[in-house]
Amino acid sequence: MIDGLEEVPLQPAEGELPDAVRDWLEAAAKVSSDFYGEGLGRRYYRYVPSDPVVVYRAIESLVVRRELRGRRFCELGCGFGIAAGLAELLGFQACGIEWEEDLCRRSRELRDRQGLAFKVFHESYLPEGYEVVQGMGGKDLVVPGGPAAEQPMFEFLDPADIDLFFVYPWPDEEEFMAQLFRHLGDEAAVLLMYQGEGEISAWRGRE
Repeated sequence: MIDGLEEVPLQPAEGELPDAVRDWLEAAAKVSSDFYGEGLGRRYYRYVPSDPVVVYRAIESLVVRRELRGRRFCELGCGFGIAAGLAELLGFQACGIEWEEDLCRRSRELRDRQGLAFKVFHESYLPEGYEVVQGMGGKDLVVPGGPAAEQPMFEFLDPADIDLFFVYPWPDEEEFMAQLFRHLGDEAAVLLMYQGEGEISAWRGRE
């Protein structure tokens, strides 16, 4: 249960993945293997990929069950952009936001080699004026006063245009990401949150 949000049911399908999805995941696995083989996991120790098949089936379920207003997708903290690529293969206009320049470079190279077109923004996923502080139970979102508090904006993206946000937060950041989603998403947007070890959930703001 997440305060202020209503859970959206997921009914993931089973069976064989489409060929294009298998090709994408095989290419992404090679990038991930090279990354850790170079010892870079120590540099970006907080970067841990989600289970891409679980993510794909969850997005697919939201599409099949018609839980989404449209097909615009944003991955917050996208790493290699694996989820953004999966969303594109499911018909979304997709993008990812990633602060680490090296991860952005690798995600763009992977995207281009596989012939996909999702955008990768080398930026912070906190809108202008928003800040994060360490609270007693984890991170807290600090929201600016004035119009920015009502309409958070990025220079490169209007978050109100996004139908589906995806994030894989650390356990102490789940509530923080829910807070951020409550500001970024409009009333029809959905937050898909991977929670580790194959667990995933979807959420929408309560009316």
